Amino acid sequence: MPLSGKGMLITLMDADPSEERDFNQWYDKEHVIERVSIPGFLEARRYVAVAAEPKYLNFYTTETLDVLRSPDYLKALQNPTAWTRHHVSKFRNFTRAVARVSASRGQGRGGALAFSRIRPSGADKTELRNAVTAELDAVLDRMISAHLLESDPELSKPADAAAPDIGSGDWYVVVEGTDEPTVRQLADQRFGRHAKLPTYRLLWDLAKAEL
Repeated sequence: MPLSGKGMLITLMDADPSEERDFNQWYDKEHVIERVSIPGFLEARRYVAVAAEPKYLNFYTTETLDVLRSPDYLKALQNPTAWTRHHVSKFRNFTRAVARVSASRGQGRGGALAFSRIRPSGADKTELRNAVTAELDAVLDRMISAHLLESDPELSKPADAAAPDIGSGDWYVVVEGTDEPTVRQLADQRFGRHAKLPTYRLLWDLAKAEL
């Protein structure tokens, strides 16, 4: 399958415009490398908006969901570098989700990506899961790959206990292709209900084997 593991950390944010160059330098030269170095992390990908908000989207793939509650990962969270503390404190429109890769279809990855958020309701989500998975299969004749990522409500809760717990159980549909307008159009038809889904382009990715 195109995603190499069963766990996924998803983050979205805007940077402080006055420090955006340093923000990108931090991400590219420290943060991504630091995270991929953690045992159980397999790769990281950075994206920038084409037609989306927030501006930056990041994926960190892990062997299992449990890696994202492991002592090694928690140690990294609890002991940030000075550079990390500086930029994290300035994040805007921040979202963090810890998700299970429940379906991943296709081969490889595309340079363009559409990103859809679903807010499931009810206890039994089997019917919704089956319906979304069928749609993933349906787009593969024109797309590179497509994925369903289901947030773990407990691991996705805001770190700040006083913050509103909205969206910790959200699901995400990701559709990847080579041409952004085509990706946007097809994903919108299948998953967006003509809502003009956010689209991003790949900045770069890093695999564990490259460290």
